[in-house]
Amino acid sequence: NYTTDTKSREENKKTLENLYSLSVDITKIRRLKEWVLLQDVAYVKEIAGILQEIGADETTVASIIERCPEAILHTPAEINSQRALWQLVCQNEKQLIKLIEQFPESFFTTEYQQNQKANILFFQELGLKNNIITRFLTSAPNIFYNPVEKNKNVIETLQKNYLNLGGSEANMKIWILKLLSQNPFILLNTSTAIQENLEFLQKNYFTDQEVLQLLSKLKGFIFQLYSTTMQKSMLFSKNIFKCSDQELKQLVLKCPALLYYSVTVLEERLEGLLKEGISIAQIRETPMVLELTTQIVQYRIKKLSALGYDIKSGNLESLNGTKKDFEVAYGKIQSKKERPIFNPIAPLHIED
Repeated sequence: NYTTDTKSREENKKTLENLYSLSVDITKIRRLKEWVLLQDVAYVKEIAGILQEIGADETTVASIIERCPEAILHTPAEINSQRALWQLVCQNEKQLIKLIEQFPESFFTTEYQQNQKANILFFQELGLKNNIITRFLTSAPNIFYNPVEKNKNVIETLQKNYLNLGGSEANMKIWILKLLSQNPFILLNTSTAIQENLEFLQKNYFTDQEVLQLLSKLKGFIFQLYSTTMQKSMLFSKNIFKCSDQELKQLVLKCPALLYYSVTVLEERLEGLLKEGISIAQIRETPMVLELTTQIVQYRIKKLSALGYDIKSGNLESLNGTKKDFEVAYGKIQSKKERPIFNPIAPLHIED
């Protein structure tokens, strides 16, 4: 823990000199984390030396320190341990320095080294590939701060429920690895929360097979929801679409966003669609359109209207999907519009 009382202290002259010698932009550090410059002890040259050993040039070293100034407050021993740890999953030092350059804060969080190591080894045993584990280290580093027993407990809960819901032993490993690679933040949940959310779905008449289907479609994000929020969202959809419990269930299976998004988000998106002249009946027919933000919907409608496509009278399928899906649908409509109509009766002008 470092002091943040900046008023009564002066910047460490030796730290400043060492940073200048590395061409570090000190004004950036003052703006970002000035308290680092006030510490009595800093390991500027040592940390720069380790980074250079791994393969960083002078510009890269300066960039890393400017973006993550607290790097210089770690001891060389801590950073060498962290280096050894990340090398368990990195192909080589070239990949390691690239990751440090892109995600310095993840690398320079050294307080949980024992947990990090135990979790890396656990993920490798589980069958996760090293490139997936490096993605976790950089984009979801806090899952490594958990004691490994906690992560094991969550995985065991998922495995047990997968089998209880009718999943096969043969497919379980693939299912777990896919779920984890899509959403590693599942591991930040408690086993109790996972259990409660699965029970909520079963109480709302979803069959075991349908629950498994929802888990895969929602990429495990369902475990980050609260049953009260899901209940409100489902009730909102039921009232808007004026449907029975069974019909609502089919809508949710078609569009899990009805379960995932809060009432506020669903209201805003519905309002945006209605303003564009789209009817409730059309939305009920293609509920997946609610997965898109209002801005995306407006942009896509505008593009389709420019081609003379009237979204109010057609179905909403052409609005759906990812950016790539939309571009494909748009391209088909465009080429159909541009294609000349062939008249079989018209004479062909062929030169003799």
